[in-house]
Amino acid sequence: MVPYPLHDHEYSVFVQILRDLRLELGVTQVQLAERLHVDQSLVSKVERRERRLDVAELRRVCVALGVPLTDFVARFERALALESTGRRKNELKL
Repeated sequence: MVPYPLHDHEYSVFVQILRDLRLELGVTQVQLAERLHVDQSLVSKVERRERRLDVAELRRVCVALGVPLTDFVARFERALALESTGRRKNELKL
């Protein structure tokens, strides 16, 4: 267990990828919230790391963005691997 899971470094990377992906796809927080049938504040809280997503919620976000969950996970794993080798963020595109 991580004592502060919302502030864990890997979770920060996870949220940054999720946000970057949303922006790359040209989807606003409001649009994503509408697709998920939730309030925009929930999307904002996730992106500000005030609220943690579970795997089922992540899957729903991926579906709402039109991205397979497996692609998101692969991108997350690549980000962590690239980070450990000191490579750059621009190498993380899907």
